Parts: sequence; structure tokens; C-alpha cells
Amino acid sequence: MPQIKIVTEVAGRVCAVVASTGGSIGSGDDVVLVEAMKMEIPVPSPAAGKVVSILVSVDDVVAEGQTIALLET
Repeated sequence: MPQIKIVTEVAGRVCAVVASTGGSIGSGDDVVLVEAMKMEIPVPSPAAGKVVSILVSVDDVVAEGQTIALLET
């Protein structure tokens, strides 16, 4: 099965990891929440599938365009 990289579109601090490794996720479902400019910005899944791995943890600082998770479709 092909894998899709889930990337964040904003730089900031991971304030919550919503999805779990091995779990199923729908298209548009939140994977993590990133705090940027005192706002919580969700990072949605681009497709439905199974979460292969979460590459970040709470309090990690992420850069714009950073891969935060891998999804198997």
C-alpha cells in the first residue's frame, strides 16, 4: 500500500497529538494540533487510511513543511 507524508503548513509547537499509531483516520480528520501565534491550528489528514507512524510528540517544535506522520492508504 502506498504511504502518504502528512506535513504541517505552519511552524510552531505541537500542543496535542490527536491520532494514534496503528489507528484508522478519515480524510480531513485532525492528526495533531500546532500552536502558532497563540492559536491552535489543526493539521488534517489528506486522505483516509491507517496511521503508520507519528513522528512528533507534544512540545516538539515543528517547521513549516515538516513531515509529522505517515499514512498508509
